[in-house]
Amino acid sequence: MSTITTPDGTRIFYKDWGPRDAQPIVFHHGWPLSSDDWDAQMLFFVQHGYRVVAHDRRGHGRSAQVCEGHDMDHYAADAAAVMQHLNLRNAVHIGHSTGGGEVARYVARHGQPQGRVAKAVLVSAVPPLMLKTAANPGGTPIEVFDGFRAALAANRAEFFEAVAAGPFYGFNRPGAKRSEPVVRNWWRQGMAGGAKAHYDGIKAFSETDQTDDLKSISVPTLVLHGEDDQVVPIDDAGRLSVKLLRNGQLKTYPGYPHGMLTVHADVINQDLLAFVRS
Repeated sequence: MSTITTPDGTRIFYKDWGPRDAQPIVFHHGWPLSSDDWDAQMLFFVQHGYRVVAHDRRGHGRSAQVCEGHDMDHYAADAAAVMQHLNLRNAVHIGHSTGGGEVARYVARHGQPQGRVAKAVLVSAVPPLMLKTAANPGGTPIEVFDGFRAALAANRAEFFEAVAAGPFYGFNRPGAKRSEPVVRNWWRQGMAGGAKAHYDGIKAFSETDQTDDLKSISVPTLVLHGEDDQVVPIDDAGRLSVKLLRNGQLKTYPGYPHGMLTVHADVINQDLLAFVRS
């Protein structure tokens, strides 16, 4: 397996496909998944001549199940270690959900200062802040995330099945056709990771205020969000993010769920390609 070891001794797994001299497209996965969640996009872009890279976040997938460092700062630093190891430049960074938060922090604190980033894409992403606070009254109450933690600690396997079979892909909507293979693949990816990383990750994706990250990003940034996202509601994330970005544009999708990059890959892939080529 292709791995690197970060400065704090954490082993990170990554995939690196395609011509080494082609423009890199780097994918950052959501909670509690792995780089496998980007299969449809990595195959699509490598077939279009790009170099595609994705890593498993610490504690997720095939990376080390360490006890500490499950926060946005470490996520971004781990991504930076992979980029430095591969010496990627002129890269387009695409992040889904928690991975969108990772992209925002990576670009702001590492990628732009090092001159490695050409563009960024936030797909159904968590920034600027999911949690309801006095300054963010439209956010999600802390009790919801406490419920996530309780359900994960009580029976992680059951909780993950319920998320995948329900709101993540919109399979809980009237008339929706549930795909058992998609649900099983989500569950498989989640259960491959570590419970401690997933438990701590709830705080990372829900309580990290990334307002300053978004404000500091100057590269062209595309924000994609489904209008029926039950996990990260568009009004509390996508619409707010684009207002904070210096060079951002928003594209929304009526009726699309949080996991639209999987169940609507044919549409999302074409829109991503158009932005990369623009």
